[in-house]
Amino acid sequence: MTPTIDLNSDVGESYGAWTMGQDEAVLACVSSANVACGFHAGDPDTMRRTVALAARFGVAVGAHVSLPDLQGFGRRAMQVEPAEAHAMTLYQIGALAAFAAAAGLRLRHVKPHGALYSMAARDAALADAIAAAVRDFDAGLVLVGLADSELPKAGERAGLAVAHEAFADRRYEPDGTLTPRRQAGAVIDEIEAAVAQAVAVASGRGVVTRQGTPLALRADTICVHGDRADAGAFARRLRAALTEAGFAVAAPGAERRA
Repeated sequence: MTPTIDLNSDVGESYGAWTMGQDEAVLACVSSANVACGFHAGDPDTMRRTVALAARFGVAVGAHVSLPDLQGFGRRAMQVEPAEAHAMTLYQIGALAAFAAAAGLRLRHVKPHGALYSMAARDAALADAIAAAVRDFDAGLVLVGLADSELPKAGERAGLAVAHEAFADRRYEPDGTLTPRRQAGAVIDEIEAAVAQAVAVASGRGVVTRQGTPLALRADTICVHGDRADAGAFARRLRAALTEAGFAVAAPGAERRA
């Protein structure tokens, strides 16, 4: 049987007159799209256009939910209670679901963004609140979270299907967390090095941490950051490398894309 891996990307992060990312080039190569819902990036017209692009390329659409932090791009930690996290998650899923329905699609997954993602990876109560919001909207949605962290565990407790996520272009710490972006070398800028890490993860070989130690890592889905300056070229090279390594690239539960 051909092994399958999902490639997901954070897209739809333009806002007003400000453009970010290479969404069309990236969506031509990935299998899942995490669409910004207006809290850290995106606006109604960007959401509409991004969903239409995903539909054109046959890419599964998911809500990329965030803390309400446009100025900080959702990367600044905020003090939020679980009830607040539940409400803001539900609100954002509902907003994107409207655009998906208008395009004749249904949402397939939910993935937190930035600081909310990192917070939910560590905080079980926050993770449970996010998982509950996903379940309350649609128990058929897949919850995407950092591999082996509190978020996929919360999804399983809520009865959701989960996808353990790994990153092609991020360094890891020995405890399985991502190296903070403020740390030098947190992002792997060189395409071939990032591709090599992704293929190793997909193949079950894990990663080498920032400290040089081996780390076993489960991966159902691998993230391609859409805000890289070379995002389109990176996505094309990664898709080709995974295909060459014998992987089918498909969203969780989907048929293989051609």
